[in-house]
Amino acid sequence: MSRVGKKPVPIPEGIKVSVSGQHVTVEGSKGKLQLDAHPLVGVTVDDKEICITRSSDNRQCRSLHGLTRALIANMVRGVKEGFQKSLEIQGVGYRAAKQGRVVSFQLGYSHPVVFEPPTGIELLVDKNIVTVTGIDKQAVGQVAAQIRAFREPEPYKGKGIRYVGERVRRKAGKAGL
Repeated sequence: MSRVGKKPVPIPEGIKVSVSGQHVTVEGSKGKLQLDAHPLVGVTVDDKEICITRSSDNRQCRSLHGLTRALIANMVRGVKEGFQKSLEIQGVGYRAAKQGRVVSFQLGYSHPVVFEPPTGIELLVDKNIVTVTGIDKQAVGQVAAQIRAFREPEPYKGKGIRYVGERVRRKAGKAGL
């Protein structure tokens, strides 16, 4: 049996969970998230916890068991606390500026890179730190990865956009004579 899937997901105060068939809805103070669970996995709500069961013991059911439990746990955490990822911009002249909902990046290209986040995602800009916040863990990670892809950190000078705390492997560069 899946160790992750066996563990029930506790429902904190102020979170409302409803299950109709395979459709799971989690509502909290920050918003509302929905998930359509796979037919091989069953979801039930007991008093103050969500239990996930599987229909058989084959490989696909076992993997979906833990996955569904993790997705529901992330939904509960997202509507209660939310998720955030921080990105750091490094490089001379590299910067970001927020104009309304849109963020404009100066990253050494001949033009500014303009990015508008999808609905449900908020971008905060503070000097050289861009913080991506939202209630959907997958969406927050996807937006952070898209922003990082505008100018990935290069190994010689370390210029570019990186996650806060990310270590970039540095290379020595040319050896002079």
